[in-house]
Amino acid sequence: MKIKRIKIRPFSEADTDSVAALWRRIYPHAPAWNVPEEDIQRKLAVQRELFLVAELDAEIVGTAMAGYDGHRGWVYYLVVSPEHRRRGIGTALMRRVEEELARLGCPKLNLQVRASNEEVVAFYEKLGYKIEERISMGKRLE
Repeated sequence: MKIKRIKIRPFSEADTDSVAALWRRIYPHAPAWNVPEEDIQRKLAVQRELFLVAELDAEIVGTAMAGYDGHRGWVYYLVVSPEHRRRGIGTALMRRVEEELARLGCPKLNLQVRASNEEVVAFYEKLGYKIEERISMGKRLE
């Protein structure tokens, strides 16, 4: 059943506690350096308009954080609370991210999913995303 009264809107500072609580709930085993409040503050300093929330009856039930560097777009923290999944909220968030990035001239959107997370891989495949042969590398700068 799709939810018709969902509102996708830009993040507001008043959403901080709700978003942080949602992320902690969804990612209970996140690395120590992923402090939701710090991630939120860093995002608000850069392209804050690409930080979206899904609101249902004044409750934050989903988020999406995106970025665009002039070459590629990226999406992070696409999250929907478990009790509201499979109702179109994640799809609505991703479509809005795609629209916002396209408006900025972004030609391609990338995202990362753990290979073991088959449910999420299937979700993105339904939205037209393809698995690309890449090696993901990273380095902590802190």
